[in-house]
Amino acid sequence: MRDAHQIDRLRRRLKPVNRVVIALQRLGISVGTMHVLSVRGRKSGAIKSTPVSPLTVDGSRYIVAGFDRADWVKNVRAQGEGVLSRGRKRRAVRLTEVPLHARGPILRAFPREVPHGVQFFVRTGVVESPEPDSFAAAAERCPVFLVEDAR
Repeated sequence: MRDAHQIDRLRRRLKPVNRVVIALQRLGISVGTMHVLSVRGRKSGAIKSTPVSPLTVDGSRYIVAGFDRADWVKNVRAQGEGVLSRGRKRRAVRLTEVPLHARGPILRAFPREVPHGVQFFVRTGVVESPEPDSFAAAAERCPVFLVEDAR
């Protein structure tokens, strides 16, 4: 795992890229498996958006976070709901954090389901290698959220 200074630098470098992905999505242009997750901020109450790549495991959809302390993760934990967009399609979703003991199979599937996201996890030091077992071993550092349609 990289130190906090390196992670902060990486997060700052990601912000402009995230803005571009969000802008393209709002124009109706889908980028790879990327979606935009919008969640109300726990402090400001303003809607905050971040690119995510949902994956499907055993018929259920999940979102994996690379940083346990990311603001969007804290907001999801506080709100439990948001809007998931892809291109111009939007749907209200309920987000439930998967318990630590159940994350392994989902994380193990990540390299297969979201191959373009693997290098992000490796470069940031969240996982040691692109192998599925390396992802499963990072369960404590990688929050996983079950995505269900809001009713």
